[in-house]
Amino acid sequence: MSRTVFLNGEFVKEEDARISAFDRGFLFADAVYEVTSVRAGKLLDFDGHMDRLERSLGELELNYKLDCMEMLEWQRELVRINEIKEGIVYLQISRGAADRSFKYPGPDVQPTVFMFTQTHAHVNPADPEVGIRVTTIDDLRWGRRDIKTVQLLYPSMAKMAASKSGFDDAFLVEDGQVTEGTACNAFIVTQSGSIVTRQLSRDILHGITRAAVLRYAREAQMQIEERSFSVKEAQESAEAFITSASNYVMPVVDIDGVKIGTGRPGTVARRLREIYLEESLKAAK
Repeated sequence: MSRTVFLNGEFVKEEDARISAFDRGFLFADAVYEVTSVRAGKLLDFDGHMDRLERSLGELELNYKLDCMEMLEWQRELVRINEIKEGIVYLQISRGAADRSFKYPGPDVQPTVFMFTQTHAHVNPADPEVGIRVTTIDDLRWGRRDIKTVQLLYPSMAKMAASKSGFDDAFLVEDGQVTEGTACNAFIVTQSGSIVTRQLSRDILHGITRAAVLRYAREAQMQIEERSFSVKEAQESAEAFITSASNYVMPVVDIDGVKIGTGRPGTVARRLREIYLEESLKAAK
């Protein structure tokens, strides 16, 4: 059965969705996106995703007036139509279709708004019970990683390189310091119990799940340090984990073949995952 997708104000079957070959999202990756997790048929961290989307639109001077309530209704309807209980809603807004030019087109060009759903198991996959293994790869992305654009070729290349080497994912490294994962924020837990993750800047994506997990950690009186950390410090840490909309909180048990802590998911990561699953669902829309 084909999915129903959303395109420019209409719900259509995926095979009937048509986007111009001159769309700047296709020609220039001139588009931003968000991925909102769906659990029990509800949208997690929706407000945070809309706040970040509005920021990304502004940073690219992309002429789209975001109506968060309207977007919420569209996404809810898409979840309902496709009967998504657990999965994601992908939202992409491009600058629209125009003759190819490096200069942005004028305000008369209408942005392309596209959404679809995917079924995806977040809550009970095997990975959180055993953890994932990551390798390290040079971070060669552009310098505005804080804008959530569809320029994802290098993270895709890094993910494939990790897979070919027998790892589940990769930590991207710049000047000896871990920036983030291919599609996630990176964390470690020091031997003294502090949770460490890189501070917000243009170097990393301002993760919505990251923000929620840090908020819950502070509420649980956990010690937090927002700073950079090296690969060596990560390998010598008590625990490591990643956060993202599709993985929530995922323990990392191995970095470049070096066992992290006991080599099993640690107590901090496991506890934060439990808290996130419980608290995010309470606030879901």
